[in-house]
Amino acid sequence: MNTVSITDTTASDATVAMADRAMKMMRRLFPLCRSITGDGLRQTLRILAETVPQMQMIEIPSGTQVFDWTIPREWAIRDAYLADASGMRIVDFQKSNLHVVGYSVPVDRSMSFDELQQHLHSLPRLPDAIPYRTSYYKENWGFCMTQKQRDLLDPHATYHAFIDSELFCGSLSIGEARLPGDSGHEYLISTYCCHPSLANDNLSGPVVTALLYSQLAKRKLRHSYRFVFVPETIGAIAYCALYPEEVRGMTGGFVVTSCGGPGPIGMKESFVGDHLVDRAVRLALRDAGITPVIYPFVPDGSDERQYSSPGFRLPVTTISKDKYYEYDYYHTSLDNLDFVRGESLAGSIQLYLNAIEILENNRIVISLNPNCEAQLGRRGLYPQTGGALNPTKEEHGIIKNEVDVITWVLFLADGQQDLLSISERSGIPFPHVVAVTRKLHQHGLLEYIQDNAFE
Repeated sequence: MNTVSITDTTASDATVAMADRAMKMMRRLFPLCRSITGDGLRQTLRILAETVPQMQMIEIPSGTQVFDWTIPREWAIRDAYLADASGMRIVDFQKSNLHVVGYSVPVDRSMSFDELQQHLHSLPRLPDAIPYRTSYYKENWGFCMTQKQRDLLDPHATYHAFIDSELFCGSLSIGEARLPGDSGHEYLISTYCCHPSLANDNLSGPVVTALLYSQLAKRKLRHSYRFVFVPETIGAIAYCALYPEEVRGMTGGFVVTSCGGPGPIGMKESFVGDHLVDRAVRLALRDAGITPVIYPFVPDGSDERQYSSPGFRLPVTTISKDKYYEYDYYHTSLDNLDFVRGESLAGSIQLYLNAIEILENNRIVISLNPNCEAQLGRRGLYPQTGGALNPTKEEHGIIKNEVDVITWVLFLADGQQDLLSISERSGIPFPHVVAVTRKLHQHGLLEYIQDNAFE
């Protein structure tokens, strides 16, 4: 397998094209009214399946028991508004689906200002933002509005609340696609797709995941990768309930979320902290010249708390760009298409690809000449003129100070170190370590003792 050079975030033609493709997907998917069930979720999965053609749709009927949870009734909504006595719509579902509390039950009646107040949600700290609110597991209804809109309400007036929705026995939808490898190791790449009209959290996750699939599908893979598109929490729980042994048998994984904002790159660690997936992400970030914001694992946030729960203990990590909870516009209408950046989405895709390349190319190696150093000169691996303080040889413009790389690899190739460890210890970019290791293998100076099918 060819290694991918760890690149910086400087725009290239490929990066620009990927950024454009990602934003086109974002603009198409953004208006859909997604929830944990329903046609908005299914339509989202069908559109994503255009980029992930191997995606299989899984439907889990309402009422199905999944561990301690029950798949809820399906929710459908057609229209909703809050009107004043003259019939003028103050908030309108047709203008923003965030105006309605997710999973609101039907309502069609007039009420006083005081009665209405308990069903209204706004954010005084962000007076121009519509908050995102849900009531999945307790029947309720409500409207979300900007604080400016709420301040204009007349406390002496009567208002008409109308929500044309229904809850019925339907199903919960999950999308799944698998890319096979032959190493016996499988990695999970999971994202959630239940938030309506919120760009960074979390439409960026499904878009990045789908495009990541499209890139990996072009390659011959050593490991297997399972892509899962679920509604958050209940979807991950349901997936674990459907495939418990398969999830337990995975090596590690990623939860892809909040990766399109303009802010700093972050990394949420797995519950292990130094698992292979943590180390691969850290190394990918280091080699890209990025010092990330580190978020130590805590058992909240996204679906990592399901996959890593005591019954599964699957270590998963996340690369973020404005992590959920950490930016002002989180779960508001200001997390819109103007907030996300195409270059952020493309950069997140590249970082995930680089981390996966590290997993793909990682091997444990052992020197076949462990007794003192090998004579590199007679193998054409050392400059013919001695005495230079720092011998340098360039090959295809990517490997500099090659003798230093060779020396580090052979010194650490004791049968206990993998290439990831060698790159961590030496500070040498991982692709350089891989390239030199291949050359040393060709010259009979080392062997791979973990999965010899290196090429």
